[in-house]
Amino acid sequence: MLIKHNYLLILLLLLFVSCKEKIQHDEKFVIYQVNPKKQTVKLYWKNSKDDILKSINNLKKEAESSNEKLVFAMNGGMFEPDNSPKGLYIENFKTLKSIDTLQGSGNFYLQPNGIFYITQSHQPGIIETKKFKPNKTIQYATQSGPMLLTEGKINPIFQKDSKNLNIRNGVGILENGEIIFVMSKKEINFYSLAQLFKEMGCKNALYLDGYVSRTYLPEKNWIQIDGNFGVMIGITDSK
Repeated sequence: MLIKHNYLLILLLLLFVSCKEKIQHDEKFVIYQVNPKKQTVKLYWKNSKDDILKSINNLKKEAESSNEKLVFAMNGGMFEPDNSPKGLYIENFKTLKSIDTLQGSGNFYLQPNGIFYITQSHQPGIIETKKFKPNKTIQYATQSGPMLLTEGKINPIFQKDSKNLNIRNGVGILENGEIIFVMSKKEINFYSLAQLFKEMGCKNALYLDGYVSRTYLPEKNWIQIDGNFGVMIGITDSK
């Protein structure tokens, strides 16, 4: 009986810690977990008239015009002044922007940077840019940087006590193939964002962008429909 009693106490303690962490995460981050084999995950840049969407509101209207309901959206990487994608961008198997392997300044070029992609069979992946190999099965891809996690390890260029604080968003992949999208509600450093993805069980995670970031997630009463982006990530349901 004593062993059983102790086991129940340990179980209750673990549940308490788990619930406490979840509450803290919900206070600091917008988090959305999706199974890409059960829900439609796409990358967007332009509408059916070949106009750049730019804002989540325009993406929402585009989805509704196709009789779809937008359930989640987030900016999906950095972009040039003309709102074209920064680095590799693949949409519906077509490479609309080439991969960028140059050296430069800014977050995009912090090493290693990486690529988030989804294949024809709805299998997601995040890989370092230098290890990426194009193939015909990749339906969507966006390049950004830096990598937050690589094989479960936090990018060594990050400092735990860094004062480089900003609103930040990123994407990670769990071992079961599900995708986690995260945006901070408050300004944080790179290390804190990477640590969150690691705590949630991701092996690889990629930084998407900073203060310009927006997220649309009405099921959690988080509705940001403005923005002036290049690539966006959207998840829809059929009406």
